[in-house]
Amino acid sequence: MKYLPGYYNLTTVKNIHHMKKNVFVFIVTIIPLVYLAIVFPSLPAIVPTHFSLDGAPDDFSNKGTLFYLVGFLSLICLGTYLLVTNIQKIDPKKAPNQSKETMQKIGFATTFLLTGVNIMMVYSAKNNGFSFNHIMIPVLGLFFAYLGNLMISIKPNYFVGIRTPWTIEDEETWRKTHQLAGKMWFAGGILITILSLVTPQRFAVIILLAILAVVTVIPIIYSYRYFQLHKK
Repeated sequence: MKYLPGYYNLTTVKNIHHMKKNVFVFIVTIIPLVYLAIVFPSLPAIVPTHFSLDGAPDDFSNKGTLFYLVGFLSLICLGTYLLVTNIQKIDPKKAPNQSKETMQKIGFATTFLLTGVNIMMVYSAKNNGFSFNHIMIPVLGLFFAYLGNLMISIKPNYFVGIRTPWTIEDEETWRKTHQLAGKMWFAGGILITILSLVTPQRFAVIILLAILAVVTVIPIIYSYRYFQLHKK
């Protein structure tokens, strides 16, 4: 069957489609570097290169350091995308029913988020330490809500999802935990976005961390309790 013309054409189309997606992601990840190269001559000699939790710059370096920072984050972005979209090939569980489409969506979302952070870092350097928390925290909220919407579709693996000893060991525990976590992450993400837009900026990080703690810890505890009850 592998040698039938129709099969060959279908496989070729899939490979080309996959290659186009990879090229698209690569182009997206280098946008911050292109942006930095364009604005580099107009940057001051000393620029912010590190930011505190409230989004304000708290460390400064020579502007040439930005190329290392932006380039490094771009590599992390690309590496994360390749990791997520190739889980089936490298994960020890090799779940045959793992949704490639879901992993692709997570990969794209992560790519856009990290690229946005990279661009905002360059923008901050260009605009005298512009604090970008009032933009990034609402975006992070939407990102978490989006992940929550996808959680129910993630099958057991060692890289993505609520990976506790109990969810990894038992598929039913994984499924139930991600049903709960998906709802909590979606609701928590929307709440982060709304509250960060209507509350003073100094409270935005506290809101973000508090809600993330709740939506992370509760599913972990739930996975343990469900696993223990399921064993009995």
